[in-house]
Amino acid sequence: MARPPRAQSPLIPEIRPTFRRERAAIKRGVWPVAGCDEAGRGPLAGPVVAAAVVLDPKRVPRGLDDSKKLDPQTREKLHAKICASAEVAVAIAPPWRIDRDNILRASLWALARAVACLPVRPQLVFVDGRDRIDAACDCQAVISGDAILASIAAASIVAKVTRDRLMTRLGLLYPGYGFENHKGYSVPEHFAALARLGPTIHHRRSFAPVAAAYGDIVTADMAGGEIEPGALPL
Repeated sequence: MARPPRAQSPLIPEIRPTFRRERAAIKRGVWPVAGCDEAGRGPLAGPVVAAAVVLDPKRVPRGLDDSKKLDPQTREKLHAKICASAEVAVAIAPPWRIDRDNILRASLWALARAVACLPVRPQLVFVDGRDRIDAACDCQAVISGDAILASIAAASIVAKVTRDRLMTRLGLLYPGYGFENHKGYSVPEHFAALARLGPTIHHRRSFAPVAAAYGDIVTADMAGGEIEPGALPL
């Protein structure tokens, strides 16, 4: 006897970030409320870029989401809207800090610095992930926060767009590495460039593929290729 057809699972609506938790804090008298996130933990080259954003409750841009879910054109459009309507600050942890402190500590340092560089002083900070940061206010870590909170989603977009622009700039300064394409991530094109040209000063020596490439290779360095650490203009 034929088996009855399986019952179809009900469609699960896609979860989008909302401003609910930020608005709840405002109703309790807690304001400003910032969201912060970073981009660039995994790549072999380039900095970690952190962003902190205080959204205007009356001007929350539509379409905010985890930056990884958005295409580059959408990220750029949202980046412009966020910067035009919110308080925003960006900071970087350069490769030398990542190598010295490790990637987690360097990321948390950049997040804390971005919050400290905001033009307003937040009373509450939501940070993406499991770890709280050293902030001069209440700080709450939110796992998958960029998919839940609008302010963290906004910060993830600002961080991603800023880092992508920096890596495109490095691509012009270091032709042949393909930074403008892969943004420093572990892809065949990048491995081939490392083998052919050697690491640059923007590669993370503490990351195994880069450490292996150092062997007998002299670090590639070009005049004007350094990006200063610290806060960055948008």
